[in-house]
Amino acid sequence: MTAKQDAPRLSDLMPWSVAPLRLGRSWVLAPDPATLRARWAALVKAEDAAARERLFRPSRARTLHSAVGQLPGQATATERLYRADGPCPEPVRVVHGPFDQQWLLPDHRLIDGARPELWRVADERQLFVVEWGHVPQAPGPAVVCSALLPDGRSPAGRPGRIRPLYRRPGGQEPNLAPGLLALLGRRLDRPAGPADLLAWLTASAHHSPDGCTVPLTADPELWDRGVALGERLLWFATRGAHGRGPDGGHGAGRPRMPGGRRPYVRSALPARGLPQDVAYDPEEEALLLDDGRISPVPPGAWDFLAGGVRVLETWLAERTGTAAAGTEVPEAGSLAALRPTDWPQEWTSELLELITVLALLSELQPQCEKLRRNTEDGPQLTAGELRAAGIVPAPVSAHRPASVLDHHEEGPEGQFALL
Repeated sequence: MTAKQDAPRLSDLMPWSVAPLRLGRSWVLAPDPATLRARWAALVKAEDAAARERLFRPSRARTLHSAVGQLPGQATATERLYRADGPCPEPVRVVHGPFDQQWLLPDHRLIDGARPELWRVADERQLFVVEWGHVPQAPGPAVVCSALLPDGRSPAGRPGRIRPLYRRPGGQEPNLAPGLLALLGRRLDRPAGPADLLAWLTASAHHSPDGCTVPLTADPELWDRGVALGERLLWFATRGAHGRGPDGGHGAGRPRMPGGRRPYVRSALPARGLPQDVAYDPEEEALLLDDGRISPVPPGAWDFLAGGVRVLETWLAERTGTAAAGTEVPEAGSLAALRPTDWPQEWTSELLELITVLALLSELQPQCEKLRRNTEDGPQLTAGELRAAGIVPAPVSAHRPASVLDHHEEGPEGQFALL
């Protein structure tokens, strides 16, 4: 078996994984928090029980009478929804799909499968690795890392997995196969920490017939180059929250293109209504939104694919209601149909930042490909060596969430939940 074929799988290296969030109803997620507050107000002000139920959209997992506790870390009400009349739960920022930062109502009563184990370990130290299902013939990253809680949604319908870097809050207990870092450090003759391995896999992970694989070099110099490359990818993907910026420093602000290449609004977007005609001019490197014009938008940003779809096109469709892969048209009269009628200024800023992030990530893809080739041609820590050392497969306990007992959580109807 060649070294390329014997690369370990991501599931071997990071044993604990969680399925994507299962919202159950699309109206609990929106690109802006004001829309979520308007939807909540419409729900609690429904004229009668039948109208409230129609707006809520009950499922097998959630009805207006479901008794559900709080999500960890969220101070939401726990009374049954059929008699709820309090203020809107405070929306929280999440990552929807690969790169779309949206807002979610973090209320356990509203979400079919909220994955409380993820919320329990989400804090400023946590990073989430989202492994995307493979879409044949579609390029794009096998994993995307996020500092915000991700919903793990795969636009092309290929479910992946969410893998937190740490099993406990505060950056405690890495979600790595026991003994992996020690063996890797011995092979490299230098310490290898959890953040180093995360950076490496960010740069080197790729799809294979056996799933997402992560070739591990045993060449110290190549390891250092790969970690440095991965830290830059992390810095871009997390909008400057983690990793290292181009100057090599942490916390160096948010990603920006060099002067002269930064995207700007050249012609203002419509003051009223939402853009319906979205197009890209590759010769002018311009994104056209009706009469609005943003440039320069490099082809690498417009053509950037993740999860089987074009990221920018899907991001715009989520806000304009135009058709695109992975988006749905809300039913008239539903809570999901409550959405902005005009384009908020905040969306323009977010769009410019997303263009910047995708452009910077696309520029590093050739370096990632070169890193994979160099790794395949050099010494590796193979899956066979991990098996011989007893590191793979990881013990059953490493595949389950850790117990977190340092805080209480409110159960249904205000009762304390026992963890």
